Amino acid sequence: MTHAIEIKNLRKTYKGGWSPALDGLDVHVREGQIMGLLGPNGAGKSTTINILCGLVSPDSGSATIFGKDCVTETLTLRKMIGVVPQQIAMFSNLTAWENFRYIGSLYGLSDKQTKERAHDLLVRLGLDKHADKRINRYSGGMKRRANIIASLLHQPSLIILDEPTAGVDVQSRAMILDFLKEYNQQGKTIVYTSHLMEEAEQICDEVVIIDEGKFIVSGAPLELIKNTTDCKKLEDVFLHYTGHSVRD
Repeated sequence: MTHAIEIKNLRKTYKGGWSPALDGLDVHVREGQIMGLLGPNGAGKSTTINILCGLVSPDSGSATIFGKDCVTETLTLRKMIGVVPQQIAMFSNLTAWENFRYIGSLYGLSDKQTKERAHDLLVRLGLDKHADKRINRYSGGMKRRANIIASLLHQPSLIILDEPTAGVDVQSRAMILDFLKEYNQQGKTIVYTSHLMEEAEQICDEVVIIDEGKFIVSGAPLELIKNTTDCKKLEDVFLHYTGHSVRD
């Protein structure tokens, strides 16, 4: 079995932190799957993503993407992965085209390559008629979709999305989820975080639940529901393993 991501015994404690952000985390993501990384606030999801992206170094343990080390081979990995952060990572006073042209140049793409790739994505995500508008004139859903396009211009084999449908309308959410399924069908691997359990149940081949920086349980959503006592949906499974206490 080929793994796109292998996380082994990953540990991270931030300076001044009361407890570890990651406490021996082990997670494997198979190549070509949609994997949901789930957990309550403070579970370690953001730290895990930041380590995978080469933005944070772990205290110990290892993390690799397609066999490349996330600490020592970050330059190579940047060409292989696309990241869609929860925040809109675009210049609001520039148009979508201007943003894409700049982002494409960071990946060494010519204007022609960027235009061709962005055009197809704009059409698919319903933004082709709005490409010459400034981002600050976009609705929340339009910004989310543009954020995804920006992460895919270099055609990554792995895409990591952090709450990609947060705060969007039903139509934009449906379009984004359908697009991610299509992207996955091209053989691409997707890692996806969300607090929307119904959404994760719908889109993910497998989910991994983590809490307090540790692996808790993993499996296909329907299997987890079936094998967890008195659970009828993924949200029930999530609460079964992480509890009902509110996390800050």
